[in-house]
Amino acid sequence: MPKLADQIVDQLRRAGVRRIYGIVGDSLNPIVDAVRRTGGSVKGGIDWIHVRHEEAAAFAASADAQLTGELAVCAGSCGPGNLHLFNGLYDANRSGAPVLAIASHIPSAQIGQSYFQETHPDRLFTECSVYSELISTPVQSPRVVRSAIQHAVGIGGVAVITLPGDVADEPAVGELPEFVPFDPGTLTPSPAAVASLAAAINAASKVAIFAGAGVADAHDAVIELAGKIGAPIGHSLRGKDFIQYDNPFDVGMTGLLGYGAASDGIDDADLLLMLGTDFPYDQFLPDVTTAQVDRNPAVLGRRTAVDLPVHGDVGATLAALIPQVEVKKSRRFLDKTLKKHDKLMTKSVGAYTRKADALVPIHPEYAASLLDEALADDAIITADTGMCNVWSARYINPTSRRRLIGSFLHGSMANALPQAIGAQFAFPDRQVVSMSGDGGLAMLMGDMLTPVMYDLPLTVALFNNSTLGMVKLEMLVDKLPDFGVDVPATDYAAIARAMGWHAIRVEQPTQLAAAYAEALAHRGPSLIDIVTDPRALSVPPKISSGQVFGFATAMSKIVMNGGAGEAVAMARSNLRNIPRG
Repeated sequence: MPKLADQIVDQLRRAGVRRIYGIVGDSLNPIVDAVRRTGGSVKGGIDWIHVRHEEAAAFAASADAQLTGELAVCAGSCGPGNLHLFNGLYDANRSGAPVLAIASHIPSAQIGQSYFQETHPDRLFTECSVYSELISTPVQSPRVVRSAIQHAVGIGGVAVITLPGDVADEPAVGELPEFVPFDPGTLTPSPAAVASLAAAINAASKVAIFAGAGVADAHDAVIELAGKIGAPIGHSLRGKDFIQYDNPFDVGMTGLLGYGAASDGIDDADLLLMLGTDFPYDQFLPDVTTAQVDRNPAVLGRRTAVDLPVHGDVGATLAALIPQVEVKKSRRFLDKTLKKHDKLMTKSVGAYTRKADALVPIHPEYAASLLDEALADDAIITADTGMCNVWSARYINPTSRRRLIGSFLHGSMANALPQAIGAQFAFPDRQVVSMSGDGGLAMLMGDMLTPVMYDLPLTVALFNNSTLGMVKLEMLVDKLPDFGVDVPATDYAAIARAMGWHAIRVEQPTQLAAAYAEALAHRGPSLIDIVTDPRALSVPPKISSGQVFGFATAMSKIVMNGGAGEAVAMARSNLRNIPRG
């Protein structure tokens, strides 16, 4: 007679799950053995992907789910094992990734008795999930697992099932509910809301569009609307993938990582149209008449005052809206914003990439720009939080087939490598590149062994500046001298080679292009250890007098503390990158 663990694994298989990322452990052993008995994907079963840290398992599952749109699964043993899933699951849930986590539990008779390794996963994971439930009997299990799958896929987020090891080992009872895939459908706004939005657009002289990830299926419609009303299109980091390519009205990105004229464009508009974005930084959103379109009513007006909230999918909304919108004859606002964008991209964002092939240490912007040229048209890029987010946002250009993901809503370090692992398992034939910082890579370095174990052809482009660059910038802006952010220079290429990677260390910019070509051509794990300038810092596109004062104050403290050479070097590396009017 099959055990409950077999029944659960069969439910997951029927739901289309092909991989479970995790680490084995006593309370999880019944599930792992049930996975083994499926014979793996070659026999129509499920593969067990053995990672080195459960946090990496959750990040890998999150990337798998985000890129495929399908349910992905991770698992951890009782107590410390499943607690390690927490950070990656938090990221997955905030990203809307359909992930199911199996959190195994101590023996059921011991729950509530402060037993060895006891925690309460069904309570702990409620904050980072859309569903979290304890399975206490085999009779209860089929419906709980089905509900978990429905929540993860239907709502978009993390579902957690807590499973005591002894319960998983009991005989399965009851009939398995049939899994029937469903189409989530399209949410169409009310005709009255569309008519009000059209009237506002027709009455406005200067309209700007700010697009987020919610425009994923509406690229052409957004471009059509912008062309009809002469609107520049700015975007969030998550929206970059879906709206920047083939877009003659693109004016870049606003926010702390921003570039181009997006900030000026939305500030100068008299109507801001927010499409599918829950952009969190309200200080970068202007105090103008604002309309917001989103399928999630909870986010309407959450970040800034919204005069025209529209509840609906962006694509369905624009399909109804565009016929009601009048063509704007004046293109003055659009042309002015595009001209400013071109100037900023040439003089500011492009500053580090001009004549940078002779600058040592290597400028990270130059390294990112060359990487963009080397990438395949359908490459998947994962970016570590911090300065790698900045360089990927500014220099990695999307196409209709490329994807760029990161911990864009949760902001966790160490996300890029495990996300690349999940991406490569999901798409074994596509080029996958992790833009890792040395701080992020070091944090989960043990999982460098995972691509070697499975001979994954992913590439790590390591931006090795021996410092936590984003934190350094935060300190300077807060009028603090940087402290506790620097680490000893480390040869990560040597470490990677010892772990079985093909690795190249690059200290001269003239060697970069060849190193990228060699690493990307290698059919196995490859790493390029790029020694970059630790003084190269991101400067936001919109700088307040307070931020400038903070930077200047911190610089004066560094000088007074004997760091004049450091201050001068940092100024030379960054002042020419400050946007000018």
